[in-house]
Amino acid sequence: MNTAQHDFPDPPEPDLTAGQVLARAEAMVPELVSRQAEVEERTFYAEDIHERFARNGFYRILVPRRYGGYEFGIETFLRVSMTLVRGCSSTGWMYSLGASHALMAATMFEERAQAELFGGGDFICPSTSVPSGSAVPAGDGGWTVSGTWAYCSGAPYASYFMGHALMPARGGRPPEPLLFVAPRDQWKPLDDWGQQLGLRGSGSHSIRLDGGYVPGHLALPGVSIAEHDVSAGTPGRTLHGNPEYGGALLAFISFLNASMAVGMARGALDVYEDLLRRRTTLVPPVVPRYQDPDYQLWYGDALGMISAAEAALLNAAQQWHDISAQGPAAVTRESDLRLSAICRHVARLCWEAMEGYIMPTAGSSSIRHGERLERVWRDMSMLRTHAGLSVLLPTVAMRELARSLVR
Repeated sequence: MNTAQHDFPDPPEPDLTAGQVLARAEAMVPELVSRQAEVEERTFYAEDIHERFARNGFYRILVPRRYGGYEFGIETFLRVSMTLVRGCSSTGWMYSLGASHALMAATMFEERAQAELFGGGDFICPSTSVPSGSAVPAGDGGWTVSGTWAYCSGAPYASYFMGHALMPARGGRPPEPLLFVAPRDQWKPLDDWGQQLGLRGSGSHSIRLDGGYVPGHLALPGVSIAEHDVSAGTPGRTLHGNPEYGGALLAFISFLNASMAVGMARGALDVYEDLLRRRTTLVPPVVPRYQDPDYQLWYGDALGMISAAEAALLNAAQQWHDISAQGPAAVTRESDLRLSAICRHVARLCWEAMEGYIMPTAGSSSIRHGERLERVWRDMSMLRTHAGLSVLLPTVAMRELARSLVR
């Protein structure tokens, strides 16, 4: 299918700017804060929030303009994600990991697939990187896929699911992965989310396919997102003329995790700042906390660490863009791993600001059940168990990075 001569829609607001989109996200923060408990109880954000995200253009930030998206780029996406997470970790997490995979789809898939995936403009597609289930050739170039994939953040409002299944083993070799995108009518979300320590409202339900059909143009045999080599060029770079649709994918995934950490830490710092204004010291001289030298030091250190983390993340995103702009050959595995390494320390700085300054000095009453700080602490504790930050970056990726540099 050649779509070159087809007319595709303009974005709903052709003159919308990245700054305006970010301002819309910032304007929603107070409401997101007030609705955190509701989101956790439901296990995903409400329909009216979803509709406002759509009207605000959030689901089109990474969608190519060719298909009615805004193509604002990853920096805008990361800033919007951090802002929404700052208001409600669960809401921001669900949004980010549902909408972010537009970049992967626009990078790896050919024109026919993209025209189908982005035909509606908005794009919500949860994804998991761990292969599960099975993929059997259907005989017409398509695949019959079966299995259950856990932690599919964004599932409640998704129109597609991007996952990895295992193809039949051949020649005595282990089975290889199949990267596929399945339309919503081929899978169902399971009611199995909400009992975790944190992120109870992140819509991270499991997704099940029972003999679901995936057409051949929506499947990439032998491809794994986190290890995909883009140094020879990508369909998206060619189709859209935008180097960001040819950037390193592991680093982008790492940026998403790091942006969550920064957003959560910013939310915790908001609470801490409010406590400094409203509460007094416990021992004489009893003064407002913001006048106490110790609280001033603790707040300043926490602010500095979180600000450093955010600056490192945004600088890494700029490096990612600059490397991509140099051409496909510049996007090496080493550069991918190096940028991912920065994200490991972004998350670490945010956790240390929470663990070392905010939580020990905020006071036990601020972490009662239902308090905003208690919820952020639970959410960040959950983030620290995420495979990307607890296994992949601290061990596997960092060892591979060292091997690539020290020989």
